[in-house]
Amino acid sequence: MEQLPSKEQILQWITENPGLVAKRDIAKAFGIKGAGRIELKRLLKELEEDGALTKKKRSYRDAASLPPVSLLTMLPPDDQGDLFAQPIEWAGEDPAPRILFVAKKGDPALAGGDRILARLTEVAGHPWAYEARLIRRLGSNPLKVLGVFRSTAEGGRILPIDKGSDKEWRVARDATMEARDGELVEAEAVGRRSMGLPQARVTARLGDPTGPRAVSLIAIHQHGIPDRFPDPVIAEAEAMKPAGIKGRDDLRDLPLVTIDPVDARDRDDAVYVEHDKEQGNPGGFVIWVAIADVAHYVRPGSALDREARKRGNSTYFPDRVVPMLPDVLSGDLCSLHEHVDRACLAVRMRIDAQGHKISHRFVRGLMRSAASLNYEQVQSAIDGRPDDVTGPLLDPILRPLYAAYAALKHARAIRQPLDLDLPERRIVLSEDGKVLSVDFKERFDAHKLIEEFMVLANVAAAEELVAKKTPLLFRVHEEPSMDKIEALREVAEASGFTLAKGQVLKTSHLNRLLAQAEGTEFDELMNISALRSMTQAYYFPENFGHFGLALRNYAHFTSPIRRYSDLIVHRALIAAHGWGKDGLTPQDIESLEETAKLISDTERRSMMAERDTTDRYLAAFLADRVGSEFTGRISGVQRFGVFVKLDETGADGLIPIRDLGREYFHHDPDTQTLIGADTGLTIGIGQRVTVRLAEAIPVTGGLMLQLLAIEGAALPQGKPRRGRYSPRKPGQRAAKDAAIKRKVLRKRK
Repeated sequence: MEQLPSKEQILQWITENPGLVAKRDIAKAFGIKGAGRIELKRLLKELEEDGALTKKKRSYRDAASLPPVSLLTMLPPDDQGDLFAQPIEWAGEDPAPRILFVAKKGDPALAGGDRILARLTEVAGHPWAYEARLIRRLGSNPLKVLGVFRSTAEGGRILPIDKGSDKEWRVARDATMEARDGELVEAEAVGRRSMGLPQARVTARLGDPTGPRAVSLIAIHQHGIPDRFPDPVIAEAEAMKPAGIKGRDDLRDLPLVTIDPVDARDRDDAVYVEHDKEQGNPGGFVIWVAIADVAHYVRPGSALDREARKRGNSTYFPDRVVPMLPDVLSGDLCSLHEHVDRACLAVRMRIDAQGHKISHRFVRGLMRSAASLNYEQVQSAIDGRPDDVTGPLLDPILRPLYAAYAALKHARAIRQPLDLDLPERRIVLSEDGKVLSVDFKERFDAHKLIEEFMVLANVAAAEELVAKKTPLLFRVHEEPSMDKIEALREVAEASGFTLAKGQVLKTSHLNRLLAQAEGTEFDELMNISALRSMTQAYYFPENFGHFGLALRNYAHFTSPIRRYSDLIVHRALIAAHGWGKDGLTPQDIESLEETAKLISDTERRSMMAERDTTDRYLAAFLADRVGSEFTGRISGVQRFGVFVKLDETGADGLIPIRDLGREYFHHDPDTQTLIGADTGLTIGIGQRVTVRLAEAIPVTGGLMLQLLAIEGAALPQGKPRRGRYSPRKPGQRAAKDAAIKRKVLRKRK
């Protein structure tokens, strides 16, 4: 038998000859033939089990080195603008080596997350171990997987946390990152799927999915919300100093006050009202709205600006906030705290006694808040229960605020914006992250007052920039589609109400519908249905109006601490008035449409993350009450089942179609109903139901319900399903569905 090489000799050969790593290449190099190849295979297997080698298909390589041609993921540029990459697969015990990407002329621009095939060269004497040159770009952002890791003999599996998903992922033994059984992990898809489960590799271990604060952490990772500021961004923010009076109007003598939620950390708007002393406006008011001057600190093209644009907005969870700006800005320098000087952009607006705006004027100023108040505190003072803080402010500040609000309410009633009344849930957590209660937030006139003032200031900002022909981002809300309005009309008629036909839809028509339902058992249902019929608002450089507010010109100006759109509007105002070099730049203007798309997407991302988090907290809150009975109302009907909104918590649960009875149900998407084939039972939106909680899954936020009664009556029993399933032909099915639909419509008339 040939003399076999030692394991050390094999490893040395593979290291020195990275291009010849197949078993036959190794055998040829050492002159191994015949039965010796079996022994070589054994040696290679032992090296693989020891972790010294990794095997890919029929080739071997040193586990602590990278092959000359490798798959890499690009990292974002570092502080110096250099591009580094990391290997997609790394089996070494030490951290993966640093790889500097060296671009050559003609290479495409690469960004963080791009996947490339690259040729690697080992280098010495540098902080990086390899230099990479592009062979070809493969794409970006591999599919991310978030789930609970379950250990198996072969490695593990990842169970999904997405509601309604049953897809599992297989994880190889060398791709688990030593995740523990039951641990929440983040992973990415690898390889091509052939037979069996798709494959993934763990990229991050996130801890116990049932632990404190894990619920919002799941949403943050699941939706890809950046929750850590890069070091250059933090350094830039911490280097900032408070703005001075130079180049600003001195507004420090104006007794502006902030009114926010009791637990607010950032305060970006302040208000003050006085009676208009100018002639020709009897009973009128002067309203001041001052907004934090974030543009002074977040300059175009800076690290702070790039990060704020990427985030688009702050995201709010019951247990934490993922801010758009670092806390040194959002919680301090930009926040309008009481009794300290703060930079601001302010607008002085004159309204008449009927609440119509006569004029407005913008200034860049320095203000000093007279008091930091909360909604409940202000409302209590107006209702006759002032405290030590609001008592002295009642006559000079608070009563004029409410008087101006009364005038604005009159103008609002004429304008007729969409008047939805949807209760907002408030999830109360204990210190260890457990849900103590689910309440509905009380809504005071103090809330509505601030909202009306902010709407007026937003209109003034849009009108000012339109008049000065300065580019900006509008807040656009287009009219609902005819299909959605027809669906709303169906729900209204099923509930005994009417929505006018044959005319251009106005918000006043929808308000009349909501007024019909007010005070009835269908009140919340009609508000939810009207909301669902609306289109999604978005940002855009062109003005298509705001349907919901019944306004022609509208832009977001009042929340630059938490919305990038408002920062763009601030820069536009600065540029339009020549207030400094921190205004809208040509680069900002050139990329307005791209920015609008980006921040519209990040806004939707935050909304989905916040909704998913609420669902998970509600599922956790109800998990101990599985088997209990609840009352609710049907809020949605789909082919696969019925959604029910529970009265007690406002949580949404699903009754699967299979649990509705033993009969077949026809789904009519036009009337949004399910109709029993045997009993004729019609299940539709708005019906009162009694359900039993069958399952509550905190990790996904899913609630599964069983239907016990509908409109106070027990479910009729259909015929049991027997024999072989025999679907109708398309023509027969269409005729049957049409007959059922006519029957339903006759019942409703």
